[in-house]
Amino acid sequence: MVMSRDGLFPKVFSKVHPVHKTPTLCTIITGCIAAIMAGLLPLQDIIKLCNIGTLFAFVLVSIGVIVLRKDMPNAERKFKCLWVPVVPLFTILSCFYLMSALPIVTWIRFIIWLLVGLVIYFMYGRHHSILQKSKPGQYGGTRL
Repeated sequence: MVMSRDGLFPKVFSKVHPVHKTPTLCTIITGCIAAIMAGLLPLQDIIKLCNIGTLFAFVLVSIGVIVLRKDMPNAERKFKCLWVPVVPLFTILSCFYLMSALPIVTWIRFIIWLLVGLVIYFMYGRHHSILQKSKPGQYGGTRL
């Protein structure tokens, strides 16, 4: 829903239910996709994909902590990460260590999903992002 508000997905996905204030269409679509995957894929495969995706997200967050601490040292933060860059680097190494234990087929599936996401982003979202259009160069002087 939030990605749709930024223009990374079509606007229809940002609509919320007038009474419940929830993203009804997004919830229905996500539930259907999850149900189909749960019905077609073995549970162990779903768990492995969930693991590699979550660990990779931790890696990206840790990289983000390092980059933002360097590029925006005086920015207000809701929480503090001690010993930057030691703790984030340890997190990155730990996540990659855990990811290395996953089978190669999980890596292949993960890379395919990652590439699909990147293609969608660069073919549609990058050119429609409201945030990127409204605040060019805000993040360390680079355009994403």
